[in-house]
Amino acid sequence: MSFTSFLPGTTPCPTGRRARTGASLASAALLLSAALTGCANSAQAGSGAIQASGSTTVAPVASDAAEALKAEGLNITVATQGGSAGGISQLGTGQIDIALSSKPLSDKDHKAHPGAKFVTTQIGADAVGVIITKEVADGGVKGLTKAQAAGLFEGRITNWKEVGGPDLPVFVYDKEPGRGTREVLDKFLYGKGEPPAPPQSANYAIVGGNLETRNKLESTRGSIAPLSTGFIEGRAGLVAVPLEGVAPTLENVASGKYPMTRPLYMITDGEPKDGVKQYIDYILSAEGQKLLPKHGYLTREQMGL
Repeated sequence: MSFTSFLPGTTPCPTGRRARTGASLASAALLLSAALTGCANSAQAGSGAIQASGSTTVAPVASDAAEALKAEGLNITVATQGGSAGGISQLGTGQIDIALSSKPLSDKDHKAHPGAKFVTTQIGADAVGVIITKEVADGGVKGLTKAQAAGLFEGRITNWKEVGGPDLPVFVYDKEPGRGTREVLDKFLYGKGEPPAPPQSANYAIVGGNLETRNKLESTRGSIAPLSTGFIEGRAGLVAVPLEGVAPTLENVASGKYPMTRPLYMITDGEPKDGVKQYIDYILSAEGQKLLPKHGYLTREQMGL
């Protein structure tokens, strides 16, 4: 049995799955288009594969578990199409078996897919960091307040010297809407309020997945971005700056003291069964939970679950 891990931007092939009963002709056309595109990208996955897609944060754990279960005869494909929101949408329209999500389901998700019976399984937790470059940290930025972080992401603070750092322009890499990372940052900065429109600045850009974000940070002087702290482990040039005096250590995340902590989910339409249940149960097992610290995440036990 083969395991296929898709790169961001690919779509799992929905062969053998039908759009939810009652879908409009327009929706069916969109599904057909996605199917044709996905099949072209994932022909080697074969029909009958369990298909998981969504969060680039959850994907490394999902991929490792899929690889481990090859010996059990499970054929699992893992994709990162559209991040958490994309995975939930694909699940809601019957294109995949499991949505990978680093954000909780929202009322909007339920309203968009009224026929879906979403069941969430938390596999662990993660800290979202406000990531800056080592040059900026070494230049004097040892922490940020909520107000300073908001000023940076809103484009009102344009030079690091305004927050005690070096005389260096700020370059913001922001996550695209629907990404779990961005939702965590918005909740920290604005609570239940609506975030402002993105700044009109040449020093502001939207990025997608975690790997893309990390690459942009490492290649741009004076840059800042929200990013899973697990993705900067071992990256000497990047720093997760403390927020309101609290650093994103495992202890602070587990205790809830650090303000930008998020659960990591695998979501199914209805209770998981057969191979899907076997897959999720493995990740929840003692052996599967060892995969989370490998990627800088907290286990269910560490979170008190």
